[in-house]
Amino acid sequence: MTSVRILNEKSIPNLPWQNRPAGSADVVWRYDQNPVIPRDILPNSNSVFNSAVIPYRSEFAGVFRIDDTTRKMQLHRGFSKDGLDWDIDSNPIRFQCDDPEIGNFIYGYDPRVVEIEGRYYVMWCNYYHGATIGMAWTDDFQTFHQIENALLPFNRNGVLFPRKINGNFVMLSRPSDSGHTPFGDVYLSHSPDLVHWGKHRWVMGPVGNSWQYTKVGGGPSPIETSEGWLMIYHGVLQSCNGFVYSAGAALLDPDEPWKVIGRARPYILNPRELYECVGDVPNVVFPCASVCDADTGRIAIYYGAADTVVALAFAKVDELVDFVRENS
Repeated sequence: MTSVRILNEKSIPNLPWQNRPAGSADVVWRYDQNPVIPRDILPNSNSVFNSAVIPYRSEFAGVFRIDDTTRKMQLHRGFSKDGLDWDIDSNPIRFQCDDPEIGNFIYGYDPRVVEIEGRYYVMWCNYYHGATIGMAWTDDFQTFHQIENALLPFNRNGVLFPRKINGNFVMLSRPSDSGHTPFGDVYLSHSPDLVHWGKHRWVMGPVGNSWQYTKVGGGPSPIETSEGWLMIYHGVLQSCNGFVYSAGAALLDPDEPWKVIGRARPYILNPRELYECVGDVPNVVFPCASVCDADTGRIAIYYGAADTVVALAFAKVDELVDFVRENS
């Protein structure tokens, strides 16, 4: 087994964790009490899914996609001591924005959160004449300051790397169209200030005759390891009954992260449990957050299931990197 170190991450002794079930050889395994967040955690929530979790002040904070019973898509903040039991604010986040045009919130979904240099950045699919990537920052998960949308419509799945690379912020995204896109490749963009984006680079696209032949998109913020950036992402195939969303893993070059140095052929997680196969959108696992303990190499992966609930899975960084290398 490769000796892999997680870089630039913290010790998280209270990371939610279960050992791999006896007899299992899966590189990623599920929490046996899933779903960790039910669809009705709030009185008016239709569903809670595709949400972001991050360590915060020795506990955990999150930004959650909640579709209410009118089916309006909004973002809510939440807190947890252990990453399992969550107190989610019943009021949606009201972003502070100096520009009323950009700050005119229509809908928001599928957030990601990352900490860079002590500040927490939120990315989400935002409406601005179509789907684009909204961005905001917070220091305390109380006040959220919205900045410019990152890229032109139509785009989704904005995912910031957890540190600057060669002095620039770096973000993954998936350009799309105005609808439920039947295509999608992952691109990477650079910015000196989170406002001006350029130096766009293609990262990877779908793979024919596989679980990811229709489209691919970013997942959690990539994990920096001694072997490169570990990227967990989602891939989609189109079956006779619609899209099937699974999760995969790849390794990106540490200095030029648009260059893929390894990409596992098999998925690491796909819909097979009832809460993943039955819901508002069947057959979906959609990872949006990973929390890593630098001391043990343990990873807790939060993912949306069937566009209805939040579920939790576990992995070890050395095993996941080995899986990518051995199956690339």
